[in-house]
Amino acid sequence: MISRIEQRCIDKGMKMTDQRRVIARVLSDSSDHPDVEEVYRRATAIDPHISIATVYRTVRLFEEADILERHDFGDGRARYEESAGDHHDHLIDMHSGNVIEFTSTEIEALQREIARRYGYRLVGHRLELYGVPLTSGDKPEEK
Repeated sequence: MISRIEQRCIDKGMKMTDQRRVIARVLSDSSDHPDVEEVYRRATAIDPHISIATVYRTVRLFEEADILERHDFGDGRARYEESAGDHHDHLIDMHSGNVIEFTSTEIEALQREIARRYGYRLVGHRLELYGVPLTSGDKPEEK
């Protein structure tokens, strides 16, 4: 079965080698935001002949074709996810490195209003929130 990312590559007329297909499948199946090292680990579990250089080249190629989005969540690693048609933002757990995807109509509306207030029409944005889990002594913020 062809993965979502492989199909997007085919639709863009990209040559799909067996190794690119494996990397595309690994990325399509990812529910997290893996870095190249993690993509390499997952890909070599499927095809041990894939080199780290091939993974780097392929990820860069997919990024340049707007199939993947690159993120820097402050941990010193470039992390990737499939370019999505649906917009979402990220909340990054500074302790575990977990990334939570979320959408907020209130935040979207506020951003448009701020842009309008300054005489702009918003055409895009990227929002990343960084936090640590609440402890038993923390009080949740008032809404």
